[in-house]
Order: sequence, then C-alpha cells, then structure tokens
Amino acid sequence: MSLSRIVIRLARNPGTEFADGDDHRGYSFIAPLDPAGKIDLSAFQKSRSDCAVRRFAPEQDAVTGKLAHRRSSWYFDYDDQSDADDEAVHRLGDHSFAVGEYVSVADEDGRLLAYKVTEVAPI
Repeated sequence: MSLSRIVIRLARNPGTEFADGDDHRGYSFIAPLDPAGKIDLSAFQKSRSDCAVRRFAPEQDAVTGKLAHRRSSWYFDYDDQSDADDEAVHRLGDHSFAVGEYVSVADEDGRLLAYKVTEVAPI
C-alpha cells in the first residue's frame, strides 16, 4: 500500500460564482492509491487514521478533517460528532487520480462543484 498526497483545485463551474475557477480554493488529502491511481478501499480501511484532508480558500482559515467512507459513499469529514459538516465527494472510488482529471465535491450548501487534480505525489 502506498499513500499519496492529492491536491484538487476549484475548476471552472459555469453558472456559479466560480465560473472561471479559483486555483486558491481546494483540498489537499491523503489516500492510498492502487497502481491505476484509484483509491484502494482495503488499504484505506487499514490506514484510515492517516487519511487526512485540508480544505483551503482565500480569506478563510484552512479546515482539517479526514477522508471517510460509509457504505458506497466517500466524503470529507471535519467533525466526528456530526455529519452535518460532511462534504460528499461524487464517485470518489471510481476516479483515477492523475494530474488533469476532474472530481466533484459537494460544498456546504450541497452544490456539486468541479475540481481539477493538480498534484499527486507519493508520501
């Protein structure tokens, strides 16, 4: 099992206030990837305590949490005591994490926004 640091930045989201994207908004998270660049669920289950996430945005303090999996859904969890703050990551387990690929994350209001993978590095 190999853990990787993955950085995704807000991509173009036409029809929103982020129509042009924003390289200063995004997430950095740690996950175990298989040779195809997909999240390895069995490796995640063994290393979940190492799978942290950091959400960053201009003029906001960075927020840290963890990558979490429940049933068939992946999400970013910032508070173990509540699921009200969870941000769902659309079909995270189906994505191949390579620079230039896209991932959708639900924001605090439940809107799915597109993010572009800008960095994948083994740690």
